Amino acid sequence: MTTTRFSEVYFNELKLLLSLPRKIVITTHYRPDGDAMGSALGLYNYLIGKKHTVQVITPSDYPDFLQWLPGNDSVWNYEGRQAASDGALAEAEVIFCLDFNQLSRIEKMAEAVKKSSAAMVLIDHHLDPETSFQFIFSYTKACSTCELVYQFIEAMGDKQLITKVVAECIYTGIMTDTQSFKLPTVTPVVHEIVAELLKAGAENDKIYENVYESSTEDRLRLLGHCLKDKLTVLQEFRTAYVALSQAEMDTYHFQPGDTEGVVNYALSVKGTKMAAFFSERDGLIKISFRSKADFSVRDFAFTHFEGGGHRNASGGKSNLSLEATVSKFLDLLPKYQKDLLK
Repeated sequence: MTTTRFSEVYFNELKLLLSLPRKIVITTHYRPDGDAMGSALGLYNYLIGKKHTVQVITPSDYPDFLQWLPGNDSVWNYEGRQAASDGALAEAEVIFCLDFNQLSRIEKMAEAVKKSSAAMVLIDHHLDPETSFQFIFSYTKACSTCELVYQFIEAMGDKQLITKVVAECIYTGIMTDTQSFKLPTVTPVVHEIVAELLKAGAENDKIYENVYESSTEDRLRLLGHCLKDKLTVLQEFRTAYVALSQAEMDTYHFQPGDTEGVVNYALSVKGTKMAAFFSERDGLIKISFRSKADFSVRDFAFTHFEGGGHRNASGGKSNLSLEATVSKFLDLLPKYQKDLLK
């Protein structure tokens, strides 16, 4: 299963660079999800095994249900440790950027990363990566960045260094980014990788329980509120959405990750082709889009909501009020009705 997604010349250059112990920083996108943290900590544990000095720095906090991952205790949140993080970035010889392809996705961290003289390595599966990275390991048909991290380690000739802790992290990212292996991005190669991760010691039942069966009472009650009181279904557009205000999230003591997956419930309504989830956070409206078949929410998000991502799973944002953002969304639907009804 050795990958050829690096050009041989550049891959050999990177392999040579990593043949000696280096000061390395690993980062991922703002509000990291399972694939972001799984890839970051999977790579972290692998590189530690190769005797590098490694620091994982996230641009923000991330869900509690991902904080069991091996190596989590060593992660720095840039928002809480900016000075130390800036120092680590300035001293880094290599910076790995995982699960994002535009430096804007790391928000306040971007400036310090740009200033660093480190070699920049991108490992990602989103469309249209920036060309500012020295090494680009990008494959948009991959199910997850964790799939690519596995193939990166394999291509480095280090499959034997995929220990149980590395395997658990990578498995988590593949599982979450494929919605428990149900998406069409799950190829035979993905199943082969998963089999190798299980051989390496990953316990699929424990990982599933840690991620999906460890909700707080507040999180479950917030989900109930979303489904009972906030779900709107527009059958004439084959669209469903949920919109949550800051006040509503405060009522249920919102923590990062508490609304993870809400948009998928909206998409699961029979006959629905597009779903959206709007949430008000600190004066900004964050939007998650999902779709089925050939309707591209990536194009929709990019055109109207400063977003991007994958064809069937994308994000966006709005500086309008929650009400105005939802109104804008609703006003756009007639323009897309023909495509949504296909």
